[in-house]
Amino acid sequence: MPAFDLSIATPDGTAAARAFRPEGPGPFPAALFLIDAFGLRTAIFEMAERLSRLGYFVLVPNLLYRAGDFAPFDPKSAFGDEAERARLMGIMKQLDPAGAMRDMAAYFDALAAQPGVLASKVGCVGYCMGGRLAFTAAAAMPDRVGAVCSIHGGGLVTDQESSPHLGASRIRAPLYFGVADDDQGCTPQHQATLVSTLAAAKVHYQVELNPGAHHGYAVLDVPAYHPEAAERHWARVASLFGEALPRG
Repeated sequence: MPAFDLSIATPDGTAAARAFRPEGPGPFPAALFLIDAFGLRTAIFEMAERLSRLGYFVLVPNLLYRAGDFAPFDPKSAFGDEAERARLMGIMKQLDPAGAMRDMAAYFDALAAQPGVLASKVGCVGYCMGGRLAFTAAAAMPDRVGAVCSIHGGGLVTDQESSPHLGASRIRAPLYFGVADDDQGCTPQHQATLVSTLAAAKVHYQVELNPGAHHGYAVLDVPAYHPEAAERHWARVASLFGEALPRG
């Protein structure tokens, strides 16, 4: 699967990224792969390559570029180590909602600049914090987001003015939410609010609870990786993107 690295100029700096282009002449629908808080790494690239094999040009930007170069995190131990957890939270806090949406516009532009890529409507799939950003982008840029898959996303419903669910009335893309069991970032109360808000806004959506699967279940190198739930999410991504995104 052809892959290459590129640098994306954003209003706040430069984000490194890796792109995966399917075999063949194209044109290909565009997908934006939004990472979790552990950053770019082998497991993420393996997942993005799998998505590309479904026929999508996939862009994987470093959402955490504001932190500069930092020592890699071990997903198996980062949250259990107090110092590492504090370092992780500090890096995540550098990505505020407004800055994240400025970045998203740059990522969409980068996709549109690629030859043979159908980027008028982009499919966004995000994990953990990336799931929140994908949901937020659907409201912030409804003309550019063609479909969203938010996988064990956290912070979808909060008591802040920037809570993603408050933008539901602006969303036009279909949405899929893969929800983890016993996830404090997306509790049953959060899910109920999400469902009632999206239904009131007449958004096409699906919220799916994965029994026995915990936060991080879809990411290959996370301790919570749950093969059955992970395969289910791949099927949902393939179905939604296949229905919603333009093809040549």
